[in-house]
Amino acid sequence: MNPSTTGIAPVDAKALPPYAPTTYVDFTRPEHKAAFEQALADVRGQLGREHPIVIGGERMAGKATFESRNPARPSEVIGRFASGSAAQASQAVETAFRAFATWSRVPAAERAAYLVEAARRMRERRHTFSAWMVLEVGKSWAEADADTAEAVDFMEFYAREMLRYDGAHPVTQMPGEKDTMVYMPLGVGAIIPPWNFPLAITVGMTTAAIVTGNTVVVKPSSDSPAIAWQFFQLMEEIGLPPGVFNFVTGGGSTVGDTMVRHARTRFVSFTGSKAVGISINKLAAEVAHGQIWLKRVVAEMGGKDAIIVDEEADVDAAAQGVAASAFGFQGQKCSACSRAIVNEKVYDAFIEKLKPLVAKITVGEPEQPGVAMGPVINAGARDSIVNYIEAGKKEGTLIAGGGPVPGKDGWFIQPTVIGGVKPDAKIAQEEIFGPVLAVIPVKSFDEALAVANGTEYGLTGAVYTRNPEKIERARREFFVGNLYINRKCTGAMVGVHPFGGFNMSGTDSKAGGRDYLLLFLQAKSIAEKIG
Repeated sequence: MNPSTTGIAPVDAKALPPYAPTTYVDFTRPEHKAAFEQALADVRGQLGREHPIVIGGERMAGKATFESRNPARPSEVIGRFASGSAAQASQAVETAFRAFATWSRVPAAERAAYLVEAARRMRERRHTFSAWMVLEVGKSWAEADADTAEAVDFMEFYAREMLRYDGAHPVTQMPGEKDTMVYMPLGVGAIIPPWNFPLAITVGMTTAAIVTGNTVVVKPSSDSPAIAWQFFQLMEEIGLPPGVFNFVTGGGSTVGDTMVRHARTRFVSFTGSKAVGISINKLAAEVAHGQIWLKRVVAEMGGKDAIIVDEEADVDAAAQGVAASAFGFQGQKCSACSRAIVNEKVYDAFIEKLKPLVAKITVGEPEQPGVAMGPVINAGARDSIVNYIEAGKKEGTLIAGGGPVPGKDGWFIQPTVIGGVKPDAKIAQEEIFGPVLAVIPVKSFDEALAVANGTEYGLTGAVYTRNPEKIERARREFFVGNLYINRKCTGAMVGVHPFGGFNMSGTDSKAGGRDYLLLFLQAKSIAEKIG
């Protein structure tokens, strides 16, 4: 790879329009509905294929294969993927390390150009990428479209951010010196994304590392490898040099742990459960033989998010915001509202407003237009969520839902609401990651804030109130990384709502924000004597 000629023209910062989030598709328009139905049909024609590991541009088989399946139709195979070995994971890291020597010297404007071009092509094939998510992870049309839009936005935003970091940075000048500060890439990154935002988060984590001059080994979730494969193919198609993006599927304990432990790995970027995040942080802290740095870990690990409904709230708006936040994508978002903390003066009115909203949520195969809730991701998730629901029935009063949807083959669960829950109840403390809402009555705003902050997480939260003083208190005292006032607690937009939380929600990273690329860079101060 020649550092000055990677095969793509450098992007001109002055020619780039200002960044703006992508507008969502309106599927009520017949032409958009027809286009999406065609995309679903086209993707269906590609199901069941076998896909390789790719290291340094070389396609290879694994020690075995595993299947990705449609959670709405568990007998339907989405694709077959190679189960990588520890040796292949190690090979991928070594390959990425060699590629780093040249990729790190490619001008930032060229690296940014790859993201701009990938974003353009993804935008052109928007429905295709979304259709893969409908079939592989059970997203509704709207949720899948939002995921693809966010992926596009990450690439557009990070391309522009890299150009900003590549520019001049003000430092105090000493007499007789020329003093500068530059930002350099770190090295090889182990990228371990989740299945719940299988395109957006995979794209965001990967391209943030690549555009800053790092090379990566990506191990997608075994529940969503087909979507990650579509993204890998796109980056290969636009001419990203071999070895910059290595694609290794397989088990976390085999592939993932090897990547994290490897002496050549410089940083780990992970999104997933608290338990796995803690394990990765521990593994990364161990210094391997020959390792000459401490590994950086960027981890986003979930939440137990709350919406406070104050006695001075617009109860109608609050009920709508809670329903949307709790049951969008079956509650399988780290930002999802799993606790509604409601002042007892409006508790009954809130429940009466919430019940019809939950009752009209359509649960079914997400391929069908108008379906709001599809299946949860797999049988293990279904069983875990049902166990939480059964525990919740003992900890409170069942208001809506209560278990699996009868008569369906897939992993479908009813949107479930349990009222009268105490703040220390199991379903009020543990992350369920499913369509289960605990409603907790409180006597005051003081108590509401205490309950909201009374978990080990601190990711998202919202407050519904008309009282300006309470809003100001929430700004100061509600300990979350993303706080929303009089709106739902999901739906963070790239560049608008930098995303990431505190405590066991992760390492305080802010994806889609102006600080994020710093996690993949290191600063170098240069002082040159002059005169």
